[in-house]
Amino acid sequence: MNASRFISRRLRFEGKIAVISIAISFLVMILAVAISGGFRKELRDGISAISGDIQLTAPDLNYVGETDPISTTQPWRDVVEQQDGVQDIVPAVYRAGIVRSGDNIHGVLFKGVPSGPDSLGVRVPSRLARMLGLSEGDRLLAYFVGERVKVRNFHVTDIYPSILSGDDNLVVFAGLQDMQRLNGWSEEEVSALEIGLTDKSNAALEEMTDRIGTIVLLSTPQEEEAVLATSALNKYPSVFSWLDLIDQNVVMILVLMTIVAGFNMISGLLILLFRNISTIGTLKSLGMTDRAISEVFLRVSSNLVFKGMLIGNGLALLFCLIQGTTHLIRLNQENYFVSFVPVHIQPLMILGADAVAYVVIMLLLLIPCLFISRVDPAKTVRAQ
Repeated sequence: MNASRFISRRLRFEGKIAVISIAISFLVMILAVAISGGFRKELRDGISAISGDIQLTAPDLNYVGETDPISTTQPWRDVVEQQDGVQDIVPAVYRAGIVRSGDNIHGVLFKGVPSGPDSLGVRVPSRLARMLGLSEGDRLLAYFVGERVKVRNFHVTDIYPSILSGDDNLVVFAGLQDMQRLNGWSEEEVSALEIGLTDKSNAALEEMTDRIGTIVLLSTPQEEEAVLATSALNKYPSVFSWLDLIDQNVVMILVLMTIVAGFNMISGLLILLFRNISTIGTLKSLGMTDRAISEVFLRVSSNLVFKGMLIGNGLALLFCLIQGTTHLIRLNQENYFVSFVPVHIQPLMILGADAVAYVVIMLLLLIPCLFISRVDPAKTVRAQ
């Protein structure tokens, strides 16, 4: 049996404070990763539902009138669908309208999609529902201005959580065919083709927008006007900048918590070394090298770090489970875009944060191990 392993199993380290400190540090780190991932998922999924990750439209798209539709049967569609990273292509019809409920009137943007409600049903954002006093099952009168004013009497089938603030982001979802009939369009005429991506990161959005835009431009006949490719990153830059800021804060939290945990373990290891000076001297007199003795104490410390890491991870995952199912902790939606603290567990991110923090802490623990080389076995053994 390895001598360092054998001795480390018999050393007793009363490191409850160190374990608690490690557990708190890992708890904060995992929560930071989960909450930042939750914000990223909620906002990017919400934006994707509103406008798609990449939107293909006519260059002069008009939300008010009934002109300038594009065809769903494009020559480049099959090529785009086969690109790696493309999840789906969804047709959509946009039309600006004015909605009325009782004496309350507000301008909104209607969006017809294949997954929308049937038979003049609509899904309204919670912010609009609060402004107009709407509930599921209520009637919603809508006016559409064009060559002539058209009126539709919708009924509310669902109220969905608002993600983006601002009056220009009040999107009411309707059935695709309802909106096509409103505009007098055929089944192949839509306002936009919206592309969903499997990877919604900023780099992927930029790369895929350039790639798809190039494919569309090269595949469109010269006599036809090419559609315009616009990414969600360009349409909502403030939201993505806010997410980048959150990611930067998470990195700072990970660094600080790792340093705090590391220095707490350094102080704990120094206490262990001072308490076992005579043991170190005895081991040296028996012929053990400084490296082998350091391994003894590093094994003891490693067990404590691992124990604290497991406790911190367990508490963090328990919090994520409770918060994800109950939305117990609420937020001001005007400031944070969502009304609750979102959490999203990403196993690879959590394991990566654990691994990096563990390695950094163990490297920091090499510093107090330098004390071992300064122990004189002759003096310590004689002192016994």
